[in-house]
Amino acid sequence: MKILPIEEVRNADTYTIANEPIKSIKLMERAATQLYKWIKKRVSKKHTVRVFVGLGNNGGDGLVLARLLSQKGYEVEVNVIRYSDKTSVDFQINFERLSECSTINVNEIKDKSGLPKLMPDDLLVDAIFGSGLARPVKGFIADVITHLNKCPANTISIDVPSGLFSDSTSINSGGAIVKADYTLSFQFPKLAFLFPENDAFVGDWHLLDIGLHHDFINKVGCRDFYMEKQDVVPLLKKRSRYSHKGTFGHALLIAGCYGKMGAAVLASRACLRSGVGLLHAHIPKSGYEIMQTATPETMLSIDRYDNYFSEIPNLGLFTAIGIGPGLGMEKQSQMALKLLIQEYPNSIVFDADALNILAENKTWLAFLPKGSILTPHPKEFERLAGKWNNDFERLQMQRDFAIKYSIYLVLKGAHTSICFPDGNCYFNSTGNPGMATAGSGDVLTGLITGLLAQGYTPGQASVMGVYLHGLAGDISTKKHGMEAMLAGDMIEQIGKAFKKL
Repeated sequence: MKILPIEEVRNADTYTIANEPIKSIKLMERAATQLYKWIKKRVSKKHTVRVFVGLGNNGGDGLVLARLLSQKGYEVEVNVIRYSDKTSVDFQINFERLSECSTINVNEIKDKSGLPKLMPDDLLVDAIFGSGLARPVKGFIADVITHLNKCPANTISIDVPSGLFSDSTSINSGGAIVKADYTLSFQFPKLAFLFPENDAFVGDWHLLDIGLHHDFINKVGCRDFYMEKQDVVPLLKKRSRYSHKGTFGHALLIAGCYGKMGAAVLASRACLRSGVGLLHAHIPKSGYEIMQTATPETMLSIDRYDNYFSEIPNLGLFTAIGIGPGLGMEKQSQMALKLLIQEYPNSIVFDADALNILAENKTWLAFLPKGSILTPHPKEFERLAGKWNNDFERLQMQRDFAIKYSIYLVLKGAHTSICFPDGNCYFNSTGNPGMATAGSGDVLTGLITGLLAQGYTPGQASVMGVYLHGLAGDISTKKHGMEAMLAGDMIEQIGKAFKKL
C-alpha cells in the first residue's frame, strides 16, 4: 500500500471528484459514513458523543458524522470552534443540514470560556483540523485541545489528530496536539503514524476505504509503502514436486561466542524454519556440544579458537551468509569479518556485533557487497550513521545510508522500516510490543538469511523476513501474551506464519 504525501492525497480527492465523477459534498458523506460504521460497531448508545469541529472539510466530516449518529439514536453534541468568519463550502452545507436534527445540541465556541464540561464516559470526536495543517496550533484553539487532552474520556481523531503534522516532525513545534486513543484515517496511512515520536498522539490507527479512484492510486509515484499481506503473498515461491534439499540453498551463519551461544541457536533454528535446504553454522569450539544438542539439523564449522570467531570457512559452498548474532567484538573477529567482506562477492546479512564492528570501522562500509542487508536496531544504526533530532530526520538518514552504500537497511522496531538502495522504504504491518525481548533480532537474522539462500532477492528476503517475523510474533502473542513471549516461541510459529501466506 502506498503512503502518499498530503499533497498527493489532495490530488487523489480531486481526481476522484473529477473522474468518478462525484461531488465533493457526496465524497464527504461517503467518508463520514465509513466513520459512522466504524463507531457503530464499537460504541454503545449509552455514551454521549461530543464532536469538536473546525471550519474546514475535516470539520465537515465531523458534522456529517454527528448527523448520522444522531439519526441512529446516539446522544450527540456538536461544538463548533469559531476561530474565523470563513468556512469551507462543504462545511457550511453540512452545518445548515444540522438544523434537520433537532436532537443535536450545537455550541459555538469562540474562546476558552465557552468550553463545555466533559465527562469520563463521553466519547470525544476530534474533527478540528485535518491533514493539511501547516503551522502549530496556538491561541484559544490550543486551549480547546488542552481541554480535550485533560479529559479521561476516549478520543477519536478524524483523519489525523488535530495539531499533528503528517509529513514533517511535530517535535518542538510549540503547538498543541490532540492525544487520540484512536485515529480513523482515510484511504492511506500518514507517514507520521509510523514513528515512535507520534505514538502518544495517534493511538491505535485504522484505515477507512472511502473509494478514492484506483486509476490515480495505481499511477501516482511515491517512495514510501506500507506492507500488507497482499503485498507479500505474490513473493512466495512455489515448491516443485521434484525439489530436493539442494534446490533450496545452502546458508552459512557465523554466530556465537563464549556465553552467547544462545544467539547462534536461535538464528540457526529460525533459518531452518525459513525453508532453507542446508545450513552450516560457524561457531567457536566451546559451542560445539550446545549446537549439536539444540539444533541437530544444523551442520557445524568449528573455529580454531575456543571462545570466539577468528576465521572464515570455505565460502564457495554457500548461497547466502548471515553474520553477527552473539559474535563478540574480539580483534580477531573484526579481522575475520573484514576478510569475509573482501572474499564473498554476494549479499551478506549483517546483524548485532557485526554491525558494531562496522560502526568501529566505518571505512569498511564502502566495501560491503552490493545488495547486502543490514538489520540494526535504532541504537546500532545511530552508531553507524550518527544521531538524529527526530524520526523524520532518522528516516532520511536511513534512506541516504541505503542509497550511498547500495544496501538494504532494515531498521527494527514497531513498523520495522526497510530502505532499498533505490531510496524506496517499506514499513511493516505485523508485529507487537511482545517481540521486544532478547533474541528476537537473532530470529530475524536467521529467517532473512534462509530466504536469501533460497534465491529470493535481497529486497524480497528483507520484506518477507520482516513480515513473517512480525506475523510469527503476532501468533505467539495470542498463545503466550506479550509479557511472557520468548524469541523461541516466535520460531515455533514461523510455520503457521507461512501458512497464513
